Amino acid sequence: MKTTILFDLDGTLANTDPLHYQIWAELLPELGRTLTPDFYQHHISGRQNRCLLADLFPDWPLAVVDQFADRKEALFRERAAAKLEPLPGLLPFLDWIKGRGLICGVVTNAPRLNAFFMLETLDLVRWFDTIVIAEEAAAPKPDPAPYCWALERLGRGATTAIAFEDSAPGIRSATGAGIYTVGLTTTHGAADLRSAGAREVCADFSGVLGLEVFRDRA
Repeated sequence: MKTTILFDLDGTLANTDPLHYQIWAELLPELGRTLTPDFYQHHISGRQNRCLLADLFPDWPLAVVDQFADRKEALFRERAAAKLEPLPGLLPFLDWIKGRGLICGVVTNAPRLNAFFMLETLDLVRWFDTIVIAEEAAAPKPDPAPYCWALERLGRGATTAIAFEDSAPGIRSATGAGIYTVGLTTTHGAADLRSAGAREVCADFSGVLGLEVFRDRA
């Protein structure tokens, strides 16, 4: 029986990737790089800042990486404040989860400042039993460590859990921890999500209870 529901944050609880893309597209040309949707989807989306910047700029010292990441995320928070909305169907789904005594958590590659900014702006903190910041785990997504840590904190096993993710790194992290994973097509196509390991795919949470994994509980 699935009694533990885990959510990614960016692109899953809210469709933030268009804004992230816009900001990366503004900043990278300053460094002689251009951004395309394909490059964003395969090299940036869902990845932790330190990891992706180390790939883009391998000669940068860590202090420069963090300074650039802080600048980028400050721009995100500034612009997102008036734009953030929960993904369609999310709030009724969270109400359904709590009404059945299930537990849920957030597992995100977002920096702590961003994660709590988004959750507080969306008034979602109260719904979650744990919030795992991947940069504070042993390794960020796509490593399974963030999801393993979430399960440990909740005192649950992988077979009790379902994860919702919108990116290949997130899906690989969740499936690597042994969790049944549903892909959301907010950023990537269904074929890419299934290729990464998603067992089922949906557009948002509006029809989530129609997924096979929930049919015996709806």
